[in-house]
Order: sequence, then C-alpha cells, then structure tokens
Amino acid sequence: MRYLVRKDLKVVTPDKIELPKTESRSLKFLDRDQLDRLLGQPDVSSERGLRDKALLEMLFSTGLRVSELCRLNREQVNLQRGEFGVIGKGGRARVVFLSDRAKIWLEKYLTKRADSFAPLFIRYAGNQEPTINGEKMRLTPRSVQRAVDKYVRKARLPVKASPHVLRHSFATDKNVATTQIYTHVTNAQLKDVHKSFHSGNK
Repeated sequence: MRYLVRKDLKVVTPDKIELPKTESRSLKFLDRDQLDRLLGQPDVSSERGLRDKALLEMLFSTGLRVSELCRLNREQVNLQRGEFGVIGKGGRARVVFLSDRAKIWLEKYLTKRADSFAPLFIRYAGNQEPTINGEKMRLTPRSVQRAVDKYVRKARLPVKASPHVLRHSFATDKNVATTQIYTHVTNAQLKDVHKSFHSGNK
C-alpha cells in the first residue's frame, strides 16, 4: 500500500488498515520445574497412566515429533541399547536415544501390556479392533495432543504446552540432532552426548 501511495495512485492509506493481532512466534519451552510437574501428572497405577507417563518421558527424552512417536512399533525400539532409528521429514533417517528414565517407564508400560499389538503406543478408548497386527489400536497424534493438554491443565502450567513445546524443551536441554550434521561423529559418541547433556533425565 505504501508503494502505491508513493506512486501517487488513489488507494486507501496504510494507516487506515487495522491488522489483526497475531500470536508471537517465539519459541516456547518449559523450564525444569514445569517439566517435572508435567511429567509427574500421569497416574501410573493404571495401564493407561503408564502409557501416558512413558510417552511424555519419550517426547521429552527424544525430541520426537508426535507423528514419529505414533508411528513407532514395539520391535523398532531397542530398550537394551536405548536407541532406535526413525525416518523424519523429507525421508531423512536419524538415530534417537532414550534417557534412562524413559527406558524405565517404557519397559514398565510394555511389561504391563498383555496384548500382542505391534504399535508401541495403543489407544484405550473405544472398542478393541484387534486386526492381525493391531494397527487399528494405534494411538493417534490427536490423542497424544489431548493427553498432553489434560496433564498441562492438571499441572496448572502457566503456558499452553503442546507436544511441540516438549520438543522445544528437549532442544533447550541439548539437541543431539544438531550434532548429527557432523558425519564423523559416531552413534556411540552421540549417545554419550545425550547422556551427558540431557540433564533432566539422569
């Protein structure tokens, strides 16, 4: 509009146009205390609560996108080694590491499960649809979002924390993914970096 005014064209002047307020695009993340409060919310006496505890710990421990988390199958995750591979955006493969705490809770959740469904995280709402591999029982990204929303409310956090905020919180603790641009760094070295710097999961 300013350009058109400078060209002496008859247009509405820019100062007469009210632009809507937009939400700040600055990165949001949880501090240590907020994270602890959020991660402590699930009731781990039930299988569903164990699932939620494990997925919250995994989101923070790994920096996974929700879609990546939901696509995981049990056989992909090596609990003994505490690592697994994922295919991310653009078909790029990367190695992801689990913290000791995430390994503990994931193992507790999987031990509690009596089913043989392939998905790492399954839903508990609605009817069971036990297809051959349990694909229809797979937890959806929307369900993860609802679970995170629920625990954010329970923890009375002052920020609207989403799974993406947990991803940012992981990045502020130590984003190992950035280290992986150096191709000479081995997976063993990356695992050591994750263990050393991912302070919230020691």
